Amino acid sequence: MMANKWLALASSSGDLPRWSSAGVLLLARLWVASVFITSGWLKLTAWDSTLYLFESEYQVPLLPWLWAAYLGTAAELLLPLFLLAGLFTRPAALLLFGFNIMAVISYPTLWGGGFYDHQLWGWMLLTLTIWGGGVLSLDYWLTRRSH
Repeated sequence: MMANKWLALASSSGDLPRWSSAGVLLLARLWVASVFITSGWLKLTAWDSTLYLFESEYQVPLLPWLWAAYLGTAAELLLPLFLLAGLFTRPAALLLFGFNIMAVISYPTLWGGGFYDHQLWGWMLLTLTIWGGGVLSLDYWLTRRSH
């Protein structure tokens, strides 16, 4: 019943496309954030294994393995928080997009099975980089009040 009222209100005001796209953008933000936070939390709670992987398995270009371990874990734990809030959505998504590419380059084993997941996350992050967080984000509400 409540959903019908909302749908009628949104469609009568011509806002249905904006609100439906906001839902898709919110879903992308939540999905990608949960993936990266989970990965970062796993790295943090199994720190010895994380250090081993960065030293022996991952082939991160340009950075020493220890820096890569710290920066990678921090990025996976902090940047998704911005996505969850919809705050600085575009820069956070762009940084995670680059991080996602680096993960695929650094760990060739991903090409066997996990590559398609990384493609999906990459598309979601690229979408968020281009369109932002939508009307269900702090970005929208903060910029709306300043105008």
